[in-house]
Order: sequence, then C-alpha cells, then structure tokens
Amino acid sequence: MKNNNNNSNTKLILFHKQTPPPTNATSHRLCLFFLFLLFSTLLFTWTLLTTVISSAASSSASASSAAASPLPPSVTKALLHYAAASNSTAKPMSSAEIAAVSGALLRRPRPPNFLIFGLTHESLLWAALNHRGRTVFLDENEYAVSNFEASNPGVEAYDVQFTTKVSEHPMLLAQARTQARSDCRPVQNLLFSECRLAINDLPNHIYQVAWDVILVDGPRGYFPAAPGRMSPIFTAAVLARSRNDGGETHVFVHDLGRAVERVFSEEFLCRENLVRMVDSLGHFVVAGEARNGEKAVFCRNLVSSSLPSSEDVEEDEED
Repeated sequence: MKNNNNNSNTKLILFHKQTPPPTNATSHRLCLFFLFLLFSTLLFTWTLLTTVISSAASSSASASSAAASPLPPSVTKALLHYAAASNSTAKPMSSAEIAAVSGALLRRPRPPNFLIFGLTHESLLWAALNHRGRTVFLDENEYAVSNFEASNPGVEAYDVQFTTKVSEHPMLLAQARTQARSDCRPVQNLLFSECRLAINDLPNHIYQVAWDVILVDGPRGYFPAAPGRMSPIFTAAVLARSRNDGGETHVFVHDLGRAVERVFSEEFLCRENLVRMVDSLGHFVVAGEARNGEKAVFCRNLVSSSLPSSEDVEEDEED
C-alpha cells in the first residue's frame, strides 16, 4: 500500500522552450531597409518629374525663340527690294541664270567667299544668299558704290578705276599673249602685276582671299568706249589659279554671247573648264595651280572661238 501512495504523489514537470523577442539590431536593420526603399522611390519620382518639366520648358523656349527670331537683315532687305522692284525696267538675269549662281553658293560645304564684278539688279540677292559667308562687290561707279554701302550697312564694296576700253580688246589680247610667261602669267600676286589686264589697285586683303565663287557681271561692255570685262575676266582667272589651298573656284561670266566676253573667257578661263552654259551665263570651274608656279598655263587645250555665241545679242544691249 505504501508503494501505491508514493506513485500517486508523483508530479510531472514539463519544460517549454520560449522564443526570445526580436533584438534591437534586427529592428534597426528593418527600419533602414524601409527608409532606403522610401528614399529611392522619392528620388526616382523627383528625377522623373524634373526631367519632364525641363524638357517641356526647353521645347517651349525653342519654339518661342524660333518664332521670335527675325530674318537676317540682308535677307529682309532683299525681300523688300525685290517686292518693290517687281515692275522695274532694269534688265535682270533670267531665273535659270540666278539658279545656277545660287546653286554654286548653297552647295558649298562651308560659307563661301564670293567676289562680284558689277553692282546689278541681283546684288542684294547675292548678299542675302551668302549672308553667312563673305561677299565683296566691285564696281566702276564710285557714286553707286557709296550709295550701295550707305543703303545697306554691313556690305563690302569698292570702286575700281578701269583703264581699258572695249575698242582696245584686240590689242590687249595680243599683248597678254606675248606676256603670258611674264607680266600676264596665270599664277602671280596681282597686287604687283604690270599686266595691262590686271586689276592691281584693290585693297591688299582682296588678293589674299581664296575666292570660292566669282561672278563677272560688270563693268559696262556694250559700246566701244565702255571699260569692258576684259580685265575682270583676266583677274578672275588669275585669282582662281593663284589659290594657295589648291581648291576650285566657280567663275561665272554673264553676257557670254558678246564677242569680248566670249573671246576673253576662252583665252583665260578656257573651254576645258566650261561646265555649262545657262542662257547667256557661262559657268567655269578653275582649279588652283599655285603649286605649279611658273609652269602653270591658262589653257592646256586652247581652241579658237569654240565657246557658244549668241547671234541675237544686240550691240546696244545693256548689262
């Protein structure tokens, strides 16, 4: 009986393993993670909003700037000039001739240097088309040059005193041929030239420029006592061949149907360099030959009277 009592008084003791509460370090890491996530979200949102707003503002500013930017003064002046002169009696170039010269200007890889003999109906157009490049006008009329500069601030124009006459062209041509290896050679500094056909009294810097395009549309050449275009054609030919960079010069001669223009273009610009004829405008491309020095020649294949002529050009036709 005693044993039974002992068994009934036995007690069962159970031990339970308790999970410790989260430590402070774990809580800290969770807080940091959530803070980092929140910060990243806010930063991304802010960056996105800033980019969108900046882009919109930039587009708006560009549009406003484009709308507010005026045309270059030379372009505005040209538009007003031709609008007012639409009924003018002046004899202009044909649209095809203008397109030929414009094409040579606008196709250049950089803004060109453009030299023009003669102040004409198209002068403001040339200045406007080449408003990013350099354009220089040369004319026989001192008053016209002064008035053109006063009316168009910023243009560069000089008057030239020609000493030649159309009636002298046979003698001048013969003289140039005999001096082709000396005073009238194709590569030289015209500033010091003694050739009768050379224009040597321009500002010094004119002779130092590599001219990309030259237009001969003056001086007057439609009557025997007129200065004629013998000197401009010869001078353009020498400037083109004397380029130190070896580049090409596009030379345009207007009124090529007239005898003097035709003969002197053939002699100094050469049939081999004629690219095309557009109405009465001849387009030549002349390569620089400064590297050849005294060995340079005007024409390698000179063929007399091979350039196109215009039988219907009247002797009293004006420029």
